[in-house]
Amino acid sequence: MTGGFFAILDDIAMLLDDAAVMSKVAAKKTAGLLGDDLAVNAEKATGFRASRELPVLWAITKGSFLNKVIILPLAMLLSAFASWLIIPILLLGGGYLSYEGMEKIFHYVFHRGHGKSGHAAAAAEPDAAERTRREKAKIKSAVRTDFILSIEIIMIALGTVMDQPLMLQVMVVSIIAVLATVGVYGVVALIVRMDDVGFFLISKAEHMTDTAKKLFSSVGSFLVRSLPWVIRGLAVIGTIAMLLVGGGMFTHNLHALHHAAAVYPAVFLNLAIGAAVGSVLVLAHALIAKIRA
Repeated sequence: MTGGFFAILDDIAMLLDDAAVMSKVAAKKTAGLLGDDLAVNAEKATGFRASRELPVLWAITKGSFLNKVIILPLAMLLSAFASWLIIPILLLGGGYLSYEGMEKIFHYVFHRGHGKSGHAAAAAEPDAAERTRREKAKIKSAVRTDFILSIEIIMIALGTVMDQPLMLQVMVVSIIAVLATVGVYGVVALIVRMDDVGFFLISKAEHMTDTAKKLFSSVGSFLVRSLPWVIRGLAVIGTIAMLLVGGGMFTHNLHALHHAAAVYPAVFLNLAIGAAVGSVLVLAHALIAKIRA
């Protein structure tokens, strides 16, 4: 009886060790996508009032965890019984991300004047109900985008352990899913609150010696002044990342484009395809809306 108990413990230890090794391999393969995921979600989770940044980020994080709870069993089932559906689903996700990226660019290029007048009106007459509505809409958009990115992260992680036992597959993909959510949104939380860190350092500098006071005050002031520039930068980087990931879903899953990636630089090819697909979808959406109107 005792020998059997320790044999079970030994099997569990071996399973955990294998899961740790395979998780490291899967993490390396998804590292690039996680970087894009960070840029996209950081852009989605910024632009709120300071008092609402953390509540909004927590709402998006909960949505991200729910996304992965939904996607994980579906990915396992699709992989086992309907693997032919995986590529069409990834292409649909790539189309959505490309559309989102190009829609932002089109809106910036063609509606800058409208945005400024709208911001001026909002500043003159702040409406709490309208702010709440926009906040909920942006949270939903962020969760939708996270859903698409989570599909690719989980499918890449699952692809690294397809030849492993089912339990090991579940453990590895679950570890990657949790690490992706905690890591990405943890970094985003640090970014959106970097001004608070700056003010904290400035306040602490008042009770220090001259050398330490100068250092803490300089670093704190730099963090406070940098935040607006970081937010603007994230908006640009997040939009480019959406086009890169969207285009990458086409180049990775369509053989003709995959071969072209060996000839042309992958970054430029993914960006060009994402921009082309997104432009077509934005124009098609605008045309349909015009016909309906």
